[in-house]
Amino acid sequence: MVEGDNRGERIAKFLSRAGIASRRDAEAMIEAGRIRLNQEAVTHPAVFVKDGDVVLLDGKPVSAPERTRLWRYHKPEGLVTTHKDPEGRPTVFAHLPPDLPRVISIGRLDLTSEGLLLLTNDGALSRRLELPETGWLRRYRVRVHGGVAPEKLKRLADGMVVDGTRFGPIEAAIDSVQRANSWLSISLREGKNREIRRVMEALGLPVTRLIRVAYGPFQLGNLTRGAVEEVNGKILREQVPGLGK
Repeated sequence: MVEGDNRGERIAKFLSRAGIASRRDAEAMIEAGRIRLNQEAVTHPAVFVKDGDVVLLDGKPVSAPERTRLWRYHKPEGLVTTHKDPEGRPTVFAHLPPDLPRVISIGRLDLTSEGLLLLTNDGALSRRLELPETGWLRRYRVRVHGGVAPEKLKRLADGMVVDGTRFGPIEAAIDSVQRANSWLSISLREGKNREIRRVMEALGLPVTRLIRVAYGPFQLGNLTRGAVEEVNGKILREQVPGLGK
């Protein structure tokens, strides 16, 4: 975990890689006085952790980060992608196998959405793969109510503004039509909060089902609903350059 000048790595990054929280959340923990390094209170994020240092969160030792791991999870509808929900709704993380280490999600799927959700024990990887600059395409199968005129979908190619929010270009095509419903294939690279639902609603096509089938090179495939499967480490390193071993 050496950063080139032998000082180690910044404590927020250490906590992120240890799967404790995102860097932003780790910085909030530091500000709240919850982090100690070698029994000294950490008061700012520009503190470095070296091999052999002891980091405490709320008085409990934080284990050194393990190797970066990634899992594919078939999220069912009816679960929220958060560790704790203020409304008391069931969460993804409460339904994961008990033998899984602490993980965080890469992106989110809302309560009524389903399909592929990537999980990792490395907060830095999560942040990296969520960034639009990473360029990973996110693909969905989407059922909408109503007939779909192809010219409506063409409007998505240049992006749209909905209620003051600018959404980037979206690729969309009609897969099939079943009575009052249409199935679409939709691809995008950014994935803002409820982006597909909001854009489709603006086109007069309310979404009745949304399934993510791919996130970058990783596919939902035949993974059964609620199942978790780890991505082979070699494949992960091939797909994420610079990740290391």
